[in-house]
Amino acid sequence: MDSVLHAVEGFMYPNEVELQWSVLIVLYPFITGLVAGAFILASLERIFRVEAVRPTYRLALLTALAFLLVAPLPLQLHLGHPERSFEMYLTPHTSSAMAMFGFVYLWYLMVVLLLEIWLDYRKDIVLLSQRTTGPLRLVYRALTLGSDDISPRALHTDDKVGWFVTLLGIPSAFLLHGYVGFIFGSIKANPWWSTPLMPIVFLFSAIVSGIALVMLMYMGFAWLREQPIDMECVDTIGRYLLYAFVIDFSLEMLDLLHRIYEADESFASLDFMVHTKLYTSHILIQIVLGTLLPIGLLAMVQVIRLSDAARRGLYASAGLLTLIGIFAMRWNVVIGGQLFSKSFLGYTTYKMGFATREGLLPAILLMILPFAILWVLVRLLPPWPREWEEAKPQEAPSVSA
Repeated sequence: MDSVLHAVEGFMYPNEVELQWSVLIVLYPFITGLVAGAFILASLERIFRVEAVRPTYRLALLTALAFLLVAPLPLQLHLGHPERSFEMYLTPHTSSAMAMFGFVYLWYLMVVLLLEIWLDYRKDIVLLSQRTTGPLRLVYRALTLGSDDISPRALHTDDKVGWFVTLLGIPSAFLLHGYVGFIFGSIKANPWWSTPLMPIVFLFSAIVSGIALVMLMYMGFAWLREQPIDMECVDTIGRYLLYAFVIDFSLEMLDLLHRIYEADESFASLDFMVHTKLYTSHILIQIVLGTLLPIGLLAMVQVIRLSDAARRGLYASAGLLTLIGIFAMRWNVVIGGQLFSKSFLGYTTYKMGFATREGLLPAILLMILPFAILWVLVRLLPPWPREWEEAKPQEAPSVSA
């Protein structure tokens, strides 16, 4: 009891002292944002014909799928009784944004992402089912879904249908992550969250984080495979990352200026919290380290003539700092919005456990899991087809050097 009392400053009601949403709810919008951003990067090549980013197209799709498969798990762990989540499908509640997420998730997973990946890989899967042996051959034959026709006409149809699916996927990706910001922005009782800009800020920050992740994954896989990095591709991704980052930061500053100008009864409390409890995570990590510094690094590459090695280092640093900054943004929104009382007179502190159901260890494992899934997907469906198209018959694909 003493530890709880020491964590409170001012007056707070008993049900406000303990935070209801933990680090798992921080992970949820962070992971879904990576999914949406990775898909948007893939759509640059498929829809907008940005040929320079072609080397990352398939990798972006597989990255989006790996993280999408993990996206609901933080909510499942937080729910305590994950079997209850199926109630949203059995008894649809159309007025609940959270309940409708289940249908948005199924639409995006089953109709958009899996279908686009299958259409894009169908020729590869058919050829792999003919060239591999053992249990892996059975897997590829199952993935063909009985469609072995890889004639030019059939592949042309695949490309047309895939283009249309990708076109549908763009608003679907916006809906997948934009609704998270909608949920926070529609909570009128919390002035930290209640802003019409919240869905837009969440959406652009998702695009930023997804692009940064795919850029890092592409550079990392190239290093592991001892293959040269396509600098034109990385330069193009870096430019789009810079553009999206500037828009995202501008929206956040617009929201901040609006709060300062409006200066309602909650402003003094929120201002105090930013300068005390959230100073490190909000000012130092999110804004300085995770926003201004990567924007400066990305802008430096655009205005200064640097060697390929120097550009690779700056891109890697900017991408890593970007992910840290976006995670801090999610932390400050979810955790920061629960640290003050409804009366704006009291404050509390979030204490995260380690090996508890909603502690640090489950959060770390949930962040490792999508990378493990991605490793399996890359081994099963290599994003670099040239590595196995020229392989001898009966030879299994490999992504290692």
